[in-house]
Amino acid sequence: MKVDWDKVDRPEIVLQRFPSRRSVVYGTKGVVSSSQPLATEAGLEILRKGGNAADAAVATSAALNVTEPSCCGIGGDAFCLFYDAKTKEVKALNGSGHSPAKLTIDYVRSLGLEGNSIPGTNLNSVTVPGAAAAWVDTVEKLGGGSLTIADVLAPAIRLAEEGVPVTEINGYSWMRSERLLQTASPNGDEMLLNGKAPRPGEIIQLPNLAKTFRSVAEHGKDGFYKGRVAEAIVELIQSKGGVIELEDLAKHETTFVEPIKYTFSDEVTVYECPPNGQGITALLALGILDNIEDQGKIKSLIELEHNSAPYLHTLIEALRLAFADSQYYVTDPDVHHIPVKELLSKEYLASRAKLFDPTKTNPNVVHGNPVNSSDTVYFSVVDQWGNACSYIQSNYAGFGTGAIPKGCGFTLQNRGSNFNLTPGHPNALAGNKRPYHTIIPAMALRRDELFLSYGVMGGFMQPQGHVQVLLNMLRGFTPQAALDAPRFCISAGSPETQSQQTGQAGDINSEVYIEEGIPDEVLEELKAMGHDARRAAGFARSMLGRGQIIQKINDPSGRTVWAAGSDPRADGHAAAQI
Repeated sequence: MKVDWDKVDRPEIVLQRFPSRRSVVYGTKGVVSSSQPLATEAGLEILRKGGNAADAAVATSAALNVTEPSCCGIGGDAFCLFYDAKTKEVKALNGSGHSPAKLTIDYVRSLGLEGNSIPGTNLNSVTVPGAAAAWVDTVEKLGGGSLTIADVLAPAIRLAEEGVPVTEINGYSWMRSERLLQTASPNGDEMLLNGKAPRPGEIIQLPNLAKTFRSVAEHGKDGFYKGRVAEAIVELIQSKGGVIELEDLAKHETTFVEPIKYTFSDEVTVYECPPNGQGITALLALGILDNIEDQGKIKSLIELEHNSAPYLHTLIEALRLAFADSQYYVTDPDVHHIPVKELLSKEYLASRAKLFDPTKTNPNVVHGNPVNSSDTVYFSVVDQWGNACSYIQSNYAGFGTGAIPKGCGFTLQNRGSNFNLTPGHPNALAGNKRPYHTIIPAMALRRDELFLSYGVMGGFMQPQGHVQVLLNMLRGFTPQAALDAPRFCISAGSPETQSQQTGQAGDINSEVYIEEGIPDEVLEELKAMGHDARRAAGFARSMLGRGQIIQKINDPSGRTVWAAGSDPRADGHAAAQI
């Protein structure tokens, strides 16, 4: 795919032929782009106080727990990519937690649970929440050094204590989960308004969440993983048949890891967090697309009409091949070897590309063998020094389990639903193990210079969104136009659009949802090629994910200009520091 960088660097040309619902937000200092306006403002507040992109990202993250608890919170996990403008390095943080040490497949089966996964409402699906430690470590290890974790959490504490008006899309999600919050634990009223989900425009106060935040602000990680909060988590889970213990929480640690990367079309290097995250799915798909072109099976992707049937077919098939590998191989690398280098090798990617047929879908995609042996919120922040922080956090399925530890004001995630209950599977459930993880931030560099800090939230939609919006940007779309463009989603991308009982990914060989805005004739062409193509409209568009993009543009004056977009499928926006 030969990229016309003049078109990418001068995106105003595209606006004439691709009208965008929103305008791009430009700034020369810091920019925050998130799914909630008040969370965006929390990040800007920290930038104004002298914090860097990492500091502001944590402030945004905590504020999102208050403004959008239907997607994320301190009871979930977080991942981060940080671009250091001084060293021009990308650093990766894995803030996901382990399963309880005593949790086994045999124990789960003894409860009468069937199928290949733990139901999302069963509290044995709760892995140790990693977000709190991720916040503290992001500030301490990646922050600018002028602000403390207490400084950074101050805006979120204020929002939780004073209350925030509920926004439209978040309010809809809250209403959908009203019954879950009422029944998952005895403490549902902590996140309800007079026993019911708050409606859009109503003010919700979360004083117990503010107390939890204050505990972390005053005592750091010990304020969450030891003492009152940890005891409340353990008491609740054990009361529902779980086996978690205080020691499982006390020993939790964030891990800083080496990011994985793939240079697409020899032009732009995309960075992802390594497994146990699914970021490798996006890299596999990009590598397969490169090799499909090299093998002459299609003309250049850039020459295919955007969102035409041939273009969408090519992306869908590449992503199905990528998912077949990642859903088999991705697990906790500390427990099971993952052949990342082999999966991303030229030889293996070429072998997967050979399975692509430009005229029809592959009816039964399965994982390959590269060796002889074997809901969510995303936001992006940049600062006046050129640093960038691509950050993501999640409860997994909406409010997660919906269970609230007494006096804590947050719900516990159900990330353990992603374990496989088949003995011998690489991602098989075991104690002290991290599961396949869906949440993935992304970055793209041109040589060693930042190009994009971006991501698309939404369960298994995320790598699909990473590929689609990146290709939009490489076509010359503005960040906002790249997010506005209609997308597709293979099966149900977000766990909240699936059964609350399972929280599992759909069959990658089954349906593909096509967003409204893509013509009906394209959908019919895809059906003729063998795709079970269906329409996604209205609130069902949530399965297409919600993204944020910040692009670095080098102005002729020599100054940096940030260009930011925010997904219209969410309630938020991008805003620039002055």
